[in-house]
Amino acid sequence: MRWLLWAALPAAASAFYLPGAAPISYRDGDPVDLTVNALGSYGDWGQFGLETYDAYDDRIPFCKPKSLHSQPLSLGSALNGDRLYNSDFSLRMRRNETCQTLCTTTIEPDQVGFLQTLASHYAHRWVVDGLPAAEIRGDASGELFYSAGFPVGERRVIGETTSQVDAEGNTVSSGELQFEHRLNNHFTIVVEYHPRPKEGVNRVVGVLVWPQSVDSLAGSKDGKPNCRAREPFILSDPSVAAAAGSRPVAYTYDVIWRESSVPWATRWDNYLHVSSPRIHLLSLVNSLVVCVLLCLVVAAILLRVLNRDITKYNALSHGFAYDLDLDPDAQIQDDSGWKLLHGEVFRAPRIRMWLCITVGTGTQMAAMCGVTLFFALLGFLSPSNRGALSTVMVVCWTLFGFVAGYVSSRLYVTMKGDAIRKNIIYTALVFPSVLFAFLHLLNFFLIGLGSAGAVPFGTFAAIALLWFGIHVPLTIVGGWIGVKRGIPRVDWWLRPIPSALLAGLLPFGAGFIEVYFVMQSLFGAKAYYAFGFLALTSCLVAMTTALTTVLFAYLHLCAEDWRWQWRAFVNGASSAVYIFVYGLVYWASRLHLSGVSNKVLFLGYLLFISGMSAIVTGTIGFVATWAFVRVIYSRVRVD
Repeated sequence: MRWLLWAALPAAASAFYLPGAAPISYRDGDPVDLTVNALGSYGDWGQFGLETYDAYDDRIPFCKPKSLHSQPLSLGSALNGDRLYNSDFSLRMRRNETCQTLCTTTIEPDQVGFLQTLASHYAHRWVVDGLPAAEIRGDASGELFYSAGFPVGERRVIGETTSQVDAEGNTVSSGELQFEHRLNNHFTIVVEYHPRPKEGVNRVVGVLVWPQSVDSLAGSKDGKPNCRAREPFILSDPSVAAAAGSRPVAYTYDVIWRESSVPWATRWDNYLHVSSPRIHLLSLVNSLVVCVLLCLVVAAILLRVLNRDITKYNALSHGFAYDLDLDPDAQIQDDSGWKLLHGEVFRAPRIRMWLCITVGTGTQMAAMCGVTLFFALLGFLSPSNRGALSTVMVVCWTLFGFVAGYVSSRLYVTMKGDAIRKNIIYTALVFPSVLFAFLHLLNFFLIGLGSAGAVPFGTFAAIALLWFGIHVPLTIVGGWIGVKRGIPRVDWWLRPIPSALLAGLLPFGAGFIEVYFVMQSLFGAKAYYAFGFLALTSCLVAMTTALTTVLFAYLHLCAEDWRWQWRAFVNGASSAVYIFVYGLVYWASRLHLSGVSNKVLFLGYLLFISGMSAIVTGTIGFVATWAFVRVIYSRVRVD
């Protein structure tokens, strides 16, 4: 239990990012493994592609070890698209190396086009002692940090094409840029280590890589690469390469060991760079002000009006109007609005079973998000524990099937439903089936692309086993333990679609800044570690959603519309519409996705994220409105 005491200390005094993780110590000359991960998109926001490719893909002429073996992956790592393999790099603690040849291979003509794409937009992702090999970057404020990954190559503008001819016969520029693609084939690997003299060991605390493009075999008579060659290794155009045939390329590397004062416990500080913390803070303060103002509006206006209405209604229903000095002509006017619905407001809505199933699933997801954020705040979900975030989410989703079954069946019984068994079975199967099928559809796109991000069959089998072996039984256990009137015409802004769009504005406004940074992490190469800001923003969004939905529910009841159940859910979920639209704007302004497959994948992921958000916020809105309606109508005395 000692780590619980550490978790209770301030962040500045925490021992490790991952409680219980043990460092690896190396003596001088001990081998240090370098593993290669799948190639991912390279750029400020990973704007050129969402698919990843195996580092030893047959289309990539990289140095594949003779004894190739994959590294074991957690469930979350496999879902995230990690594909870790050994390599032939020779790294020994505190032993510098110069111009070591990794291998000499050949580039076939049919590989050139694919290599040009990789050189333009993709990055190597290597791992040394659990740390990603990185390059140094600077943010807008000039602060330096380690950015995981480094480019496969480089695309440079070398001029403009001159294929057009004017009326006088002069050749002029067509305005199209000409590029040359350089392949990085020499790597300077700088490994930072922290010495522990008393123990005679060292620990790896940082890994940096400077890639270079070097035509090291040009002019070589003995076939040995010259790592100091000045000319870059330029990839020919596919048409030229087809005529020239295969071309040799040598991969070489230097190893430099650099002593560092950074201790092992804080070695991730350089990697976990929170981008623009001031923007996070200002957004949080802005959202907090909006939330507080909304609370004051509800407390000062809505509650006062409700108390007055309830007092008047109870007085009129017992004949005490004259004791309260009420105008007799006002009795007819006061005997209207939300108070008249006390006999119908709890009437079961249409397709009540599906509402109960959706709310139960939303409660399950909200519990999953809450527990995941809790573990993230404790430091369990640091990137040092690869795939931990996805693993915890899958496990929590599985275990909280009990919550979904309980809430769904309890709500269904409250609504006088009579098909309880069907409700429980549907809760256990319907939403997971839709999710499973949707992820399979996206996976087929990745398989068609030959992407390393395609989830293996074994991983899907493990998820199916968790689903049917744990989730379904827990849902069943949780499930077994829980007069229509005319509606007056309402104003246009109280109609379903306008009211839903209006209700979603404030919750989205409370959290859209965090949505921006989360999208940077999801669709780019930046690691997201601002879980404190995310947790606080999530609480503010939840409060804003609940208050906004309650306010609109009251307005609907005042308009004598008793159909509040689905509207409460839709009003709460409507902020997801703005998330989806914001994602499209982000795509148009920040991303440059090439090919139909990338666009389909982005839209699929965006739809998935928006749908999950809609279910969670819709459930929050429904539960808040349910409690609100029960409270106000419990105070109305009906004889």
